Amino acid sequence: QVQLVESGGGLVQPGGSLRLSCAASGSIFSIAPMGWYRQAPGKQRELVASITTGGRTNYADSVKGRFTISRDNAKNTRYLQMNNLKPEDAAVYYCTAGIYISNTYAANDWGQGTQVTVSS
Repeated sequence: QVQLVESGGGLVQPGGSLRLSCAASGSIFSIAPMGWYRQAPGKQRELVASITTGGRTNYADSVKGRFTISRDNAKNTRYLQMNNLKPEDAAVYYCTAGIYISNTYAANDWGQGTQVTVSS
């Protein structure tokens, strides 16, 4: 089992940027696919971005061109760079480790979540 710890959330004004980090225990994380989910109050949980073992990335349409998922295997850490944030990006963001099934990402392990608030 992988243990995941997110950091980097906070309050930012519309148009601002944040970088979320996800530190993991367990060497398998360095090769496992991973994804970032978010959930806002009253809304369904949404897969925002994912990255395959080979480094191929996928994004929700709502964040394409604004968010970037990346990884640093040496540090066993993943990142979500979020630029040009909008009020509708406000949510709790979760780091996950998982697998791909028929080109669809499925999370197995979850972090505790980090709050992102976008407000002026």
